[in-house]
Amino acid sequence: MIVEITPAKLSGKVKIPPSKSVAHRLIISAALAKGTSVISNIYPSKDIIATIEAMKALGAMITLDGDVATVRGIENPPEKAVIDCNESGSTMRFLIPVACALGVECTFLGSGKLPQRPITPYLEELPKHGIEFDFSKARDGDTLPCTLKGKLTAGRFEIDGGISSQFITGLIFALTLLDGDSEIALTSHLESRPYVDITTDCIKSFGGKIAETETSYFVKGSQKLIACNMETEGDFSQCAFFKVANCLGSKIDIQGLNMDSVQGDKKIIEICEKIVYNKNGELSSFVLDCSDIPDLVPILTVLASFCKGISEITNVARLRIKESDRLEAISDSLNKLGCKVTAYSDSLVIEGVESLSGGEVDSYNDHRIAMAMAIACTKCKEPLIIRGAQCVEKSYPNFWEDYKALGGIINVINLE
Repeated sequence: MIVEITPAKLSGKVKIPPSKSVAHRLIISAALAKGTSVISNIYPSKDIIATIEAMKALGAMITLDGDVATVRGIENPPEKAVIDCNESGSTMRFLIPVACALGVECTFLGSGKLPQRPITPYLEELPKHGIEFDFSKARDGDTLPCTLKGKLTAGRFEIDGGISSQFITGLIFALTLLDGDSEIALTSHLESRPYVDITTDCIKSFGGKIAETETSYFVKGSQKLIACNMETEGDFSQCAFFKVANCLGSKIDIQGLNMDSVQGDKKIIEICEKIVYNKNGELSSFVLDCSDIPDLVPILTVLASFCKGISEITNVARLRIKESDRLEAISDSLNKLGCKVTAYSDSLVIEGVESLSGGEVDSYNDHRIAMAMAIACTKCKEPLIIRGAQCVEKSYPNFWEDYKALGGIINVINLE
Protein backbone atom coordinates (compact mmCIF):
# COMPACT_ATOMS: atom_id res chain seq x y z
CA MET A 1 0.00 0.00 0.00
CA ILE A 2 1.25 3.47 -0.91
CA VAL A 3 -0.04 6.40 1.14
CA GLU A 4 0.36 10.13 0.64
CA ILE A 5 0.24 12.21 3.82
CA THR A 6 -0.44 15.94 3.76
CA PRO A 7 1.43 17.60 6.63
CA ALA A 8 -0.82 18.49 9.56
CA LYS A 9 -0.56 18.59 13.34
CA LEU A 10 -2.54 15.90 15.17
CA SER A 11 -5.05 16.42 17.96
CA GLY A 12 -7.68 14.49 19.87
CA LYS A 13 -7.78 11.33 21.96
CA VAL A 14 -6.12 8.01 21.17
CA LYS A 15 -6.23 4.78 23.14
CA ILE A 16 -2.89 3.05 22.90
CA PRO A 17 -3.12 -0.55 21.68
CA PRO A 18 -2.14 -3.31 24.09
CA SER A 19 1.50 -4.23 24.47
CA LYS A 20 2.64 -6.81 21.95
CA SER A 21 5.49 -7.78 24.27
CA VAL A 22 3.12 -8.43 27.16
CA ALA A 23 0.53 -10.20 24.99
CA HIS A 24 3.08 -12.70 23.63
CA ARG A 25 4.10 -13.61 27.15
CA LEU A 26 0.59 -13.83 28.58
CA ILE A 27 -0.53 -16.14 25.77
CA ILE A 28 2.47 -18.44 26.25
CA SER A 29 2.07 -18.44 30.05
CA ALA A 30 -1.63 -19.32 29.71
CA ALA A 31 -0.86 -22.08 27.21
CA LEU A 32 1.66 -23.62 29.63
CA ALA A 33 -0.68 -23.32 32.63
CA LYS A 34 -3.12 -25.90 33.89
CA GLY A 35 -6.76 -24.96 33.24
CA THR A 36 -8.44 -22.24 31.22
CA SER A 37 -7.32 -18.61 31.21
CA VAL A 38 -8.96 -15.57 29.70
CA ILE A 39 -6.61 -12.92 28.30
CA SER A 40 -8.44 -9.72 27.45
CA ASN A 41 -7.38 -6.66 25.48
CA ILE A 42 -5.48 -8.71 22.90
CA TYR A 43 -4.60 -6.80 19.74
CA PRO A 44 -4.65 -9.33 16.88
CA SER A 45 -1.56 -8.12 15.02
CA LYS A 46 0.31 -10.49 12.74
CA ASP A 47 2.93 -11.24 15.38
CA ILE A 48 0.34 -12.08 18.04
CA ILE A 49 -1.59 -14.30 15.66
CA ALA A 50 1.67 -16.12 14.92
CA THR A 51 2.16 -16.87 18.61
CA ILE A 52 -1.47 -17.94 19.08
CA GLU A 53 -1.26 -20.34 16.14
CA ALA A 54 2.08 -21.63 17.39
CA MET A 55 0.72 -22.48 20.84
CA LYS A 56 -2.25 -24.21 19.20
CA ALA A 57 0.19 -26.26 17.13
CA LEU A 58 1.89 -27.31 20.40
CA GLY A 59 -1.41 -28.50 21.88
CA ALA A 60 -3.11 -25.51 23.49
CA MET A 61 -6.76 -24.79 22.72
CA ILE A 62 -7.21 -21.10 21.97
CA THR A 63 -10.21 -19.18 20.72
CA LEU A 64 -10.06 -15.49 19.87
CA ASP A 65 -13.29 -13.51 20.09
CA GLY A 66 -12.62 -9.90 19.24
CA ASP A 67 -9.90 -8.81 21.65
CA VAL A 68 -10.41 -11.68 24.13
CA ALA A 69 -8.43 -14.92 23.97
CA THR A 70 -9.65 -17.96 25.88
CA VAL A 71 -6.74 -20.32 26.42
CA ARG A 72 -6.89 -23.90 27.65
CA GLY A 73 -3.44 -25.03 28.65
CA ILE A 74 -1.52 -27.80 26.91
CA GLU A 75 -2.43 -31.24 28.26
CA ASN A 76 -1.11 -33.63 25.60
CA PRO A 77 1.47 -32.08 23.29
CA PRO A 78 1.70 -33.65 19.82
CA GLU A 79 4.63 -35.79 18.71
CA LYS A 80 5.29 -33.46 15.77
CA ALA A 81 4.32 -29.89 14.89
CA VAL A 82 4.94 -27.16 12.32
CA ILE A 83 5.14 -23.57 13.52
CA ASP A 84 5.02 -20.71 11.02
CA CYS A 85 6.47 -17.69 12.80
CA ASN A 86 5.72 -15.42 9.85
CA GLU A 87 8.04 -12.44 10.57
CA SER A 88 7.86 -12.63 14.36
CA GLY A 89 11.25 -12.94 16.01
CA SER A 90 9.57 -13.20 19.40
CA THR A 91 7.54 -16.23 18.30
CA MET A 92 10.62 -17.97 16.93
CA ARG A 93 12.99 -17.29 19.79
CA PHE A 94 10.45 -17.77 22.58
CA LEU A 95 9.13 -21.07 21.30
CA ILE A 96 12.18 -22.97 20.05
CA PRO A 97 13.13 -24.02 23.61
CA VAL A 98 9.47 -24.42 24.63
CA ALA A 99 8.89 -26.97 21.85
CA CYS A 100 12.09 -28.73 22.94
CA ALA A 101 10.97 -28.80 26.58
CA LEU A 102 7.67 -30.36 25.52
CA GLY A 103 9.54 -33.00 23.53
CA VAL A 104 7.81 -32.06 20.28
CA GLU A 105 9.65 -32.68 17.03
CA CYS A 106 8.99 -29.24 15.60
CA THR A 107 9.69 -27.55 12.27
CA PHE A 108 9.94 -23.76 12.43
CA LEU A 109 9.19 -21.64 9.36
CA GLY A 110 9.47 -17.89 8.80
CA SER A 111 9.23 -15.17 6.18
CA GLY A 112 10.68 -11.75 5.42
CA LYS A 113 14.05 -11.25 7.12
CA LEU A 114 13.27 -13.67 9.95
CA PRO A 115 15.23 -16.61 8.46
CA GLN A 116 18.35 -14.39 8.58
CA ARG A 117 18.04 -13.50 12.24
CA PRO A 118 20.49 -15.37 14.48
CA ILE A 119 19.67 -18.06 17.02
CA THR A 120 23.32 -18.57 17.96
CA PRO A 121 22.82 -19.02 21.75
CA TYR A 122 20.43 -21.90 21.10
CA LEU A 123 22.77 -23.52 18.60
CA GLU A 124 25.55 -23.37 21.18
CA GLU A 125 23.61 -24.53 24.25
CA LEU A 126 20.60 -26.67 23.33
CA PRO A 127 22.63 -29.52 21.76
CA LYS A 128 24.38 -29.88 25.14
CA HIS A 129 20.93 -30.60 26.59
CA GLY A 130 19.62 -33.22 24.19
CA ILE A 131 18.49 -31.20 21.15
CA GLU A 132 19.38 -31.80 17.50
CA PHE A 133 18.99 -29.08 14.84
CA ASP A 134 18.32 -29.91 11.19
CA PHE A 135 18.87 -27.09 8.68
CA SER A 136 18.87 -29.28 5.58
CA LYS A 137 15.98 -27.33 4.02
CA ALA A 138 17.38 -23.86 4.79
CA ARG A 139 19.48 -21.75 2.46
CA ASP A 140 23.13 -21.35 3.40
CA GLY A 141 23.40 -19.04 6.39
CA ASP A 142 19.67 -19.00 7.18
CA THR A 143 18.23 -20.25 10.46
CA LEU A 144 14.82 -21.20 8.99
CA PRO A 145 13.36 -23.58 8.08
CA CYS A 146 14.77 -25.75 10.84
CA THR A 147 13.57 -28.91 12.54
CA LEU A 148 14.33 -29.67 16.19
CA LYS A 149 14.40 -33.17 17.63
CA GLY A 150 14.89 -34.48 21.16
CA LYS A 151 13.71 -33.48 24.60
CA LEU A 152 15.40 -30.70 26.50
CA THR A 153 17.14 -31.62 29.77
CA ALA A 154 17.67 -29.40 32.78
CA GLY A 155 20.99 -27.94 33.88
CA ARG A 156 23.19 -24.91 33.36
CA PHE A 157 22.76 -22.80 30.21
CA GLU A 158 25.46 -20.24 29.42
CA ILE A 159 23.99 -17.46 27.27
CA ASP A 160 25.52 -14.36 25.72
CA GLY A 161 23.25 -11.56 26.91
CA GLY A 162 24.44 -9.17 24.21
CA ILE A 163 22.56 -10.69 21.27
CA SER A 164 18.93 -10.54 22.40
CA SER A 165 16.96 -10.83 25.63
CA GLN A 166 14.50 -13.01 23.69
CA PHE A 167 16.75 -16.03 24.24
CA ILE A 168 16.52 -15.56 28.00
CA THR A 169 12.74 -15.30 27.82
CA GLY A 170 12.45 -18.45 25.72
CA LEU A 171 14.60 -20.43 28.11
CA ILE A 172 12.77 -19.20 31.21
CA PHE A 173 9.47 -20.43 29.78
CA ALA A 174 10.98 -23.76 28.77
CA LEU A 175 12.88 -24.45 31.98
CA THR A 176 9.73 -24.25 34.11
CA LEU A 177 8.58 -27.44 32.31
CA LEU A 178 11.67 -29.58 32.93
CA ASP A 179 12.07 -32.21 35.64
CA GLY A 180 15.11 -30.66 37.27
CA ASP A 181 16.22 -27.20 38.33
CA SER A 182 18.18 -25.02 35.91
CA GLU A 183 20.34 -21.92 35.77
CA ILE A 184 20.69 -19.40 32.96
CA ALA A 185 24.18 -17.94 33.39
CA LEU A 186 24.83 -14.72 31.49
CA THR A 187 28.29 -14.59 29.91
CA SER A 188 27.98 -10.88 29.07
CA HIS A 189 25.87 -7.86 29.99
CA LEU A 190 22.18 -8.52 29.31
CA GLU A 191 20.83 -6.12 26.71
CA SER A 192 17.16 -5.10 27.04
CA ARG A 193 16.76 -6.54 30.54
CA PRO A 194 13.34 -4.85 30.95
CA TYR A 195 11.93 -7.30 28.40
CA VAL A 196 12.98 -10.19 30.64
CA ASP A 197 11.36 -8.33 33.53
CA ILE A 198 8.09 -8.48 31.57
CA THR A 199 8.58 -12.24 31.18
CA THR A 200 9.14 -12.91 34.88
CA ASP A 201 6.29 -10.58 35.78
CA CYS A 202 3.89 -12.51 33.51
CA ILE A 203 5.01 -15.92 34.76
CA LYS A 204 4.63 -14.82 38.37
CA SER A 205 1.04 -13.79 37.60
CA PHE A 206 0.42 -17.46 36.78
CA GLY A 207 2.06 -18.65 39.99
CA GLY A 208 5.55 -19.26 38.62
CA LYS A 209 8.73 -18.61 40.56
CA ILE A 210 11.90 -17.20 39.04
CA ALA A 211 14.93 -16.09 41.07
CA GLU A 212 17.55 -13.78 39.61
CA THR A 213 20.82 -12.05 40.24
CA GLU A 214 22.70 -9.59 38.08
CA THR A 215 24.31 -12.44 36.15
CA SER A 216 21.93 -15.42 36.46
CA TYR A 217 18.34 -16.61 36.41
CA PHE A 218 17.39 -19.64 38.51
CA VAL A 219 14.35 -21.63 37.40
CA LYS A 220 12.90 -24.50 39.42
CA GLY A 221 11.73 -27.43 37.35
CA SER A 222 8.29 -29.06 37.26
CA GLN A 223 6.52 -25.79 37.98
CA LYS A 224 2.77 -25.95 37.72
CA LEU A 225 1.53 -22.66 36.34
CA ILE A 226 -2.08 -21.99 37.29
CA ALA A 227 -4.63 -20.52 34.88
CA CYS A 228 -5.83 -17.01 35.61
CA ASN A 229 -7.55 -14.08 33.91
CA MET A 230 -5.36 -11.20 32.76
CA GLU A 231 -5.72 -7.96 30.82
CA THR A 232 -2.97 -6.81 28.48
CA GLU A 233 -1.75 -3.34 29.34
CA GLY A 234 -1.10 -0.52 26.86
CA ASP A 235 2.09 -0.53 24.79
CA PHE A 236 4.61 2.19 25.59
CA SER A 237 6.52 1.53 22.35
CA GLN A 238 3.38 2.51 20.43
CA CYS A 239 2.68 5.39 22.80
CA ALA A 240 6.11 6.75 21.82
CA PHE A 241 4.95 7.79 18.35
CA PHE A 242 2.24 10.03 19.78
CA LYS A 243 4.41 11.36 22.64
CA VAL A 244 6.97 12.50 20.07
CA ALA A 245 4.21 13.98 17.92
CA ASN A 246 3.25 16.10 20.94
CA CYS A 247 6.86 17.25 21.32
CA LEU A 248 6.68 18.37 17.68
CA GLY A 249 3.55 20.46 18.14
CA SER A 250 0.61 18.05 18.12
CA LYS A 251 -1.89 17.91 20.99
CA ILE A 252 -2.86 14.29 21.56
CA ASP A 253 -4.52 12.97 24.71
CA ILE A 254 -2.88 9.55 25.11
CA GLN A 255 -4.95 7.00 27.02
CA GLY A 256 -4.76 3.36 28.09
CA LEU A 257 -1.35 3.23 29.78
CA ASN A 258 -0.29 1.61 33.06
CA MET A 259 2.20 3.96 34.66
CA ASP A 260 3.27 1.17 37.06
CA SER A 261 4.28 -1.02 34.13
CA VAL A 262 7.66 -2.78 34.03
CA GLN A 263 7.93 -2.12 30.28
CA GLY A 264 11.32 -0.60 29.53
CA ASP A 265 9.80 1.55 26.81
CA LYS A 266 8.05 3.54 29.52
CA LYS A 267 11.25 5.60 29.45
CA ILE A 268 9.72 7.53 26.54
CA ILE A 269 7.75 9.50 29.15
CA GLU A 270 10.94 10.62 30.88
CA ILE A 271 12.69 11.33 27.60
CA CYS A 272 9.92 13.54 26.29
CA GLU A 273 9.10 15.30 29.55
CA LYS A 274 12.44 15.58 31.33
CA ILE A 275 15.39 15.00 29.03
CA VAL A 276 14.53 16.79 25.83
CA TYR A 277 13.21 20.15 27.01
CA ASN A 278 15.82 22.70 28.14
CA LYS A 279 15.20 25.41 30.73
CA ASN A 280 13.62 27.61 28.06
CA GLY A 281 11.15 24.91 27.10
CA GLU A 282 12.89 24.31 23.78
CA LEU A 283 13.80 20.96 22.27
CA SER A 284 17.47 20.39 22.98
CA SER A 285 19.88 17.71 21.83
CA PHE A 286 20.45 14.56 23.87
CA VAL A 287 22.69 11.54 24.18
CA LEU A 288 20.95 8.25 24.94
CA ASP A 289 22.13 4.70 25.46
CA CYS A 290 19.28 2.75 23.86
CA SER A 291 20.50 -0.78 24.57
CA ASP A 292 17.45 -1.38 26.80
CA ILE A 293 14.95 0.45 24.57
CA PRO A 294 15.78 -0.57 20.98
CA ASP A 295 12.19 -0.33 19.74
CA LEU A 296 12.18 3.41 20.49
CA VAL A 297 15.14 4.19 18.24
CA PRO A 298 13.30 5.02 14.97
CA ILE A 299 10.94 7.51 16.60
CA LEU A 300 13.69 8.93 18.84
CA THR A 301 15.69 9.61 15.67
CA VAL A 302 12.73 11.60 14.37
CA LEU A 303 12.61 13.54 17.64
CA ALA A 304 16.35 14.23 17.56
CA SER A 305 16.02 15.57 14.02
CA PHE A 306 14.18 18.61 15.43
CA CYS A 307 16.26 19.13 18.58
CA LYS A 308 18.68 22.03 18.62
CA GLY A 309 22.25 20.80 18.37
CA ILE A 310 23.70 17.35 17.78
CA SER A 311 22.14 14.26 19.39
CA GLU A 312 23.59 10.77 19.63
CA ILE A 313 21.80 7.44 20.04
CA THR A 314 24.21 4.70 21.12
CA ASN A 315 24.48 0.93 21.63
CA VAL A 316 22.07 0.07 18.83
CA ALA A 317 24.01 -2.36 16.61
CA ARG A 318 21.32 -5.01 17.13
CA LEU A 319 18.87 -2.88 15.16
CA ARG A 320 20.67 -3.88 11.98
CA ILE A 321 19.03 -7.33 12.20
CA LYS A 322 15.43 -6.37 12.86
CA GLU A 323 12.64 -6.34 10.26
CA SER A 324 14.99 -4.03 8.39
CA ASP A 325 18.43 -2.64 9.05
CA ARG A 326 16.79 0.05 11.15
CA LEU A 327 19.86 2.26 11.39
CA GLU A 328 20.16 2.52 7.63
CA ALA A 329 16.38 2.60 7.08
CA ILE A 330 15.63 5.50 9.42
CA SER A 331 18.71 7.53 8.45
CA ASP A 332 18.11 7.05 4.73
CA SER A 333 14.42 7.94 5.02
CA LEU A 334 14.97 11.09 7.08
CA ASN A 335 17.93 12.27 5.01
CA LYS A 336 15.77 12.14 1.87
CA LEU A 337 13.58 14.77 3.54
CA GLY A 338 16.44 17.08 4.50
CA CYS A 339 17.61 15.67 7.83
CA LYS A 340 21.24 15.21 8.80
CA VAL A 341 21.48 11.70 10.21
CA THR A 342 24.65 9.60 10.09
CA ALA A 343 24.51 5.87 10.81
CA TYR A 344 27.56 4.22 12.33
CA SER A 345 28.02 0.56 13.20
CA ASP A 346 26.57 0.98 16.70
CA SER A 347 25.11 4.49 16.82
CA LEU A 348 23.24 7.29 15.12
CA VAL A 349 24.35 10.93 15.13
CA ILE A 350 21.66 13.48 14.34
CA GLU A 351 22.03 17.21 13.68
CA GLY A 352 18.78 19.02 14.31
CA VAL A 353 16.90 20.94 11.61
CA GLU A 354 13.88 23.24 11.77
CA SER A 355 11.66 21.47 9.26
CA LEU A 356 11.63 18.87 6.50
CA SER A 357 10.75 18.88 2.85
CA GLY A 358 8.26 16.40 1.50
CA GLY A 359 9.06 13.59 -0.84
CA GLU A 360 8.89 9.83 -1.07
CA VAL A 361 10.31 7.15 1.23
CA ASP A 362 10.07 3.40 1.58
CA SER A 363 8.91 1.64 4.73
CA TYR A 364 11.53 -1.09 4.24
CA ASN A 365 8.67 -3.42 5.21
CA ASP A 366 9.25 -2.27 8.79
CA HIS A 367 6.28 -1.17 10.88
CA ARG A 368 8.32 1.11 13.13
CA ILE A 369 9.91 2.91 10.18
CA ALA A 370 6.51 3.55 8.56
CA MET A 371 4.97 4.91 11.77
CA ALA A 372 8.02 7.03 12.59
CA MET A 373 7.92 8.64 9.15
CA ALA A 374 4.21 9.38 9.53
CA ILE A 375 5.03 11.37 12.67
CA ALA A 376 7.96 13.09 10.91
CA CYS A 377 5.47 14.27 8.28
CA THR A 378 3.78 16.51 10.86
CA LYS A 379 6.87 18.74 10.45
CA CYS A 380 7.16 18.49 6.66
CA LYS A 381 6.55 21.42 4.30
CA GLU A 382 5.17 19.27 1.48
CA PRO A 383 3.28 15.94 1.30
CA LEU A 384 5.10 12.71 2.11
CA ILE A 385 4.60 9.44 0.22
CA ILE A 386 5.31 6.19 2.11
CA ARG A 387 5.60 2.97 0.13
CA GLY A 388 4.76 -0.35 1.80
CA ALA A 389 2.59 1.36 4.40
CA GLN A 390 0.62 -1.84 5.07
CA CYS A 391 3.56 -3.14 7.14
CA VAL A 392 2.03 -1.48 10.23
CA GLU A 393 -0.19 -4.58 10.41
CA LYS A 394 2.70 -6.36 12.10
CA SER A 395 2.10 -4.55 15.39
CA TYR A 396 -0.53 -1.80 14.99
CA PRO A 397 -3.09 -2.69 12.27
CA ASN A 398 -5.28 0.33 13.08
CA PHE A 399 -2.45 2.88 13.02
CA TRP A 400 -3.60 4.64 9.86
CA GLU A 401 -7.21 4.76 11.10
CA ASP A 402 -6.07 6.26 14.41
CA TYR A 403 -3.80 8.69 12.59
CA LYS A 404 -6.72 9.93 10.47
CA ALA A 405 -9.01 10.14 13.52
CA LEU A 406 -6.46 12.54 15.04
CA GLY A 407 -6.69 14.80 11.99
CA GLY A 408 -4.02 13.21 9.83
CA ILE A 409 -4.69 13.72 6.12
CA ILE A 410 -3.99 10.46 4.30
CA ASN A 411 -4.70 9.50 0.72
CA VAL A 412 -4.23 5.88 -0.31
CA ILE A 413 -2.86 6.15 -3.84
CA ASN A 414 -2.03 2.51 -4.50
CA LEU A 415 -3.01 -0.71 -2.71
CA GLU A 416 -0.06 -2.55 -4.36
